Amino acid sequence: MPAIGYVNKLDDGSYRGTLRTLSISAPLKIMPNKEKKADSDQPDYRVYANGAEIGGAWIRKNKDTGADYVSVSISAPEFGPRRLFANLGRAAGSESDDEFAMIWNPTE
Repeated sequence: MPAIGYVNKLDDGSYRGTLRTLSISAPLKIMPNKEKKADSDQPDYRVYANGAEIGGAWIRKNKDTGADYVSVSISAPEFGPRRLFANLGRAAGSESDDEFAMIWNPTE
């Protein structure tokens, strides 16, 4: 699956990096949702690009390993009526545990 960006996890639990597609290159922030209430469907993170909130992200469990990962959902006028889905996964070739690739997860 293609990477559509890269982010680094910071000490405060947020992720920062860049979203890149054929037509978009934007700074990306994935910030912990401090307003999330326990047992709610609210995202664990809020996703921002160029100061605008463009989506949310949820902590999920891998069905096979039980390991946590972050699932991202983004929408913006540039994408038309569809949402863009991605998962954060360890960046290939990186020796850092804090560097992640945004791996595009097409729904169709």
